[in-house]
Parts: sequence; structure tokens; C-alpha cells
Amino acid sequence: MSSSQLIRVAVAGASGYAGGEALRLLAAHPFVEIGTLTAHSSAGSSLGEVQPHLRGLAHRILEPTTPDTLAGHDVVLLGLPHGASGKIAAELPDDVLVIDLGADHRLESASDWEQFYGSAHAGTWPYGMPELIHAVAPGADVATAARQRDKLAGARRIAVPGCNVTAVTLGLQPGVAAGVVEPTDIVAVLANGYSGAGKALKPHLLASEALGSAQPYAVGGTHRHIPEIQQNLRAAGAPEVTISFTPTLVPMARGILATATAPLAKGVDPEQVRAAWEAAYADEPFVHLLPEGQWPSTAMTLGANTACVQVAVDAAARRVVTITAIDNLVKGTAGAAIQSMNLALGLRETAGLITEGVAP
Repeated sequence: MSSSQLIRVAVAGASGYAGGEALRLLAAHPFVEIGTLTAHSSAGSSLGEVQPHLRGLAHRILEPTTPDTLAGHDVVLLGLPHGASGKIAAELPDDVLVIDLGADHRLESASDWEQFYGSAHAGTWPYGMPELIHAVAPGADVATAARQRDKLAGARRIAVPGCNVTAVTLGLQPGVAAGVVEPTDIVAVLANGYSGAGKALKPHLLASEALGSAQPYAVGGTHRHIPEIQQNLRAAGAPEVTISFTPTLVPMARGILATATAPLAKGVDPEQVRAAWEAAYADEPFVHLLPEGQWPSTAMTLGANTACVQVAVDAAARRVVTITAIDNLVKGTAGAAIQSMNLALGLRETAGLITEGVAP
């Protein structure tokens, strides 16, 4: 598709956090015309009632989410609850680019899906993490290893990664691909903003429960993003991946700060570790390895399609420590969708996306 043509994009689930963030980014995209907006319980309302910050689209009326209302578009973004995308997507034409911001099509293993989501697997789509490294085996030349973006060109179905998955994968994959860490004893602890839990009203998400408090969730190997992280690190060259993964809700609206550690491989020195991360991300427009001694913060990435990464070696513990910050709604969801859309349609990968955050 030529970048001189306007691409007509529909957004299903426009009343939610992911759908609203997609609209914010699409409104500034130079090659996009925003088409139909749909919702479920908010259908019939104006967008301004549920997304008052989107002033330029406030007058638009939300339609019901059906294949008919989504017809006639070049691209359909599905910002729907997990388990809801598969049926809708199956009824959309094959030549339409459908991008699922939910989990339905991320996993390659049907048994993993059934174990962690408890329903029938809807099938696997090309994975929307352009920076994902594909290495034949640990110790590969990270700088020249294939990336997932090569598999997105011309795709007509794309599955956007989970936000936690993006943070942990980007933090650890250079070390896995270069063979400088042992991926069988990974520990990841994440601080997560509340928007990652969605807009549904739940008692533990009330302000009286959240403000001034931090609370873990999905503890003890139960989080649904675990098999997806394992899938990605296997792609990066790990024959086996074992991870202890603990997310924690902290009182901020958006953002993820992921601390992930893994044992240092035998015979590897700190200079080799730093070199692996430098080689992996030297040419990536949205992944920034910070200067030594500077540490990521969620504030660095607020509103931007940016991942800020740092790596260090804990010599006493013989572990590699990575810290990654992203905005869960941008690089973690909607920004990744648009970045993948650009690649699928032959547009500039960075079109409509920014790397500058909002501060303070």
C-alpha cells in the first residue's frame, strides 16, 4: 500500500483503555483516516462520554461490535476482552489487516492457551513484536540475527504481545540470544500501573484500595503472560525457559517497570554482557539501552512508544540484572499495534509514533 493513500482504520473496543490509546495515536498518524468506532455496553454513546480526552473525535457515535459495522475498512484494530476477538476476526475478510490487541492469537501452543485461559484456542497469528530476536541457538551474532519485523511485512493478521511480556522480553532477549545468561532460572518482578487491569469495575481497583498501596497479583506461576514470555525467549535461542514471574500493582495510572534477572553464563565477563545488549538494540528506533549508570523509570516512557532498558552484572550473586520501563498502553499495546500495522502495510515503521515521553 502506498503511503500517499489514506488507510481507513476501524477500532473495536474504542471505549476501553487500549482502544482509546490506539485512537489517540491514530489521530496523529499521517496516513490514517479513522473509520468506525465500536463498543459493547457503551454502544450508542458518543466517544466523548467515555474518552473525554479525545476532543477531535468526541462527536463520534460508538456502534455495536459486529462484522457488519467493521466492514469496509483497510485495517481493523480489536481492543476486545480476552476470548472475544477470535469469533469477530473469523468473520472479517482475509484481505483486511486485523490486529488483535487482546491475547486470543498470541500463543503458538493450544495447550498453553487452554491451561492459562481456560477456553478453546482461536489459532496463532504473526506476532506483533518487531524487535523480537530469532536466533538459531544461544551464542548467535545478536547484531545480525533475524527479527520478527521480517515476518510482519504483508501480514493480514497480527497478534499484539502482552504488555508485561514486552517488558520482560526486551529486557532479557539479548542475553539469551548471545548465550551470556542461563534462561533456566529467571526471576521477574514487575511494578504495573492500574490501566493494565482494564476499565472493568472491581473492588481491588477502587481508589480506596489502590492509593497509597501496592498489591501483587497472579502469584505463584499463574499469570497468563508466563507462556508467552517463554515462547519469546525460546525464539531468541533458549532451549528451555524457567521463570518465576510476579507482577505488582502500584499507584500509578500507566507504566511498567520490569526487573528481570538470570544467572550469568559460565566464563562470561561483564563486558560481554554489555556488548550483547548494545549489539541487539543499536539500530532499534524504539528500544533504547541507557548509558551505564542511568536507570529506567516509567516517567521516561510516559506517552511514548519507547522501551528504556538497562543491564548490569551482580558479581556477588553471579546474576545479570535487567530493568526495562515501558508505557503499558503505548509500547505495551496500542503503539506496538500501530508499529506492526506500519510494517504490514509497507509504511515507515515509525509513522505516527513518538519516542519522546511526557514529563514531569
